[in-house]
Amino acid sequence: MTDAVLVVGGAGYIGSHTCKALKEAGFLPVVYDNLSTGHADFVRWGPLVEGDIRDRAALTAALAESGAGAVLHFAACAEVGESVIDPEKYYDNNVAGTLSLLGAMRAAGVGRIVFSGTCSVYGNVERVPIAETAPIAPINPYARTKRMIEQALADFGAAYGTRSVTLRYFNAAGADPAGEIGERHEPESHLIPRAMLALLGKIDDFAVFGSDFPTPDGTAIRDYVHVTDLAAAHVAALRLLVGGHAGGIFNLGSGTGSSVRAVLAAIEAEAGRELPAITGPRRAGDPAALVADPALARKILGFDPVHSGIETIVRTAWAWHRKETGA
Repeated sequence: MTDAVLVVGGAGYIGSHTCKALKEAGFLPVVYDNLSTGHADFVRWGPLVEGDIRDRAALTAALAESGAGAVLHFAACAEVGESVIDPEKYYDNNVAGTLSLLGAMRAAGVGRIVFSGTCSVYGNVERVPIAETAPIAPINPYARTKRMIEQALADFGAAYGTRSVTLRYFNAAGADPAGEIGERHEPESHLIPRAMLALLGKIDDFAVFGSDFPTPDGTAIRDYVHVTDLAAAHVAALRLLVGGHAGGIFNLGSGTGSSVRAVLAAIEAEAGRELPAITGPRRAGDPAALVADPALARKILGFDPVHSGIETIVRTAWAWHRKETGA
């Protein structure tokens, strides 16, 4: 294949970090993004083609003109609560959009794709850590659309020979260690950036959702994985496909769970400031604990989440948010 890769949704949080990793690995990331949630100033390591994932003709043209030999697919609506309120948006963008992309790939003769998946396809799990063999039971439209895409990729593989890797992320967190890019969502719904924005005086409604979970400190436990480690996994997955591997599905997490209180304590220690102790009710459907078993990714992808200690995640994120807000 050529060194060009079409990165659909590459102006977003994980996509932009992956573009940096691709460039450093010798690839040319060509970003295809409609900038509805992505940021043009995050596109720094290759050209930007503005377009919508549902525009099959524009995608086909972008693939042909770039000479891309593979696709990395990050373009998705990704807010669980919004997906419950407006499922049509999610099925249209995530499912119909991916079918548009897969059709464009067939038209352009591109048969390799790395897909941005999610651990939310597992639903309310009863045991952790979670391996890829755990039952699949998505409980909201967002997760169901991601599962449908996994199934479409399997069917396209069987029928047309499309080879794919699906990476099921756990909680992406942190920022580029060099401070070039970081996490910027509008509105922001993730724990670590919301806590930091509260400390920086940018939001006034920060709260912990639930303190009565069956966990050691009563708060939910999650597996936080540094975005730089996720980016490295995408490069490894791409190389796997380039090397002729059939692909597969892999969990990406640190393998270690951290409670909300432990994360907030690390943030307070890094910032030297205290957060308001505001606790709200649990969010519907929030499981007590989600922790990955990343053994398969370690074995096949060589995945090594070296940046995913909570202290490193918090340090890089705090540096980014201070720079971003001018604090």
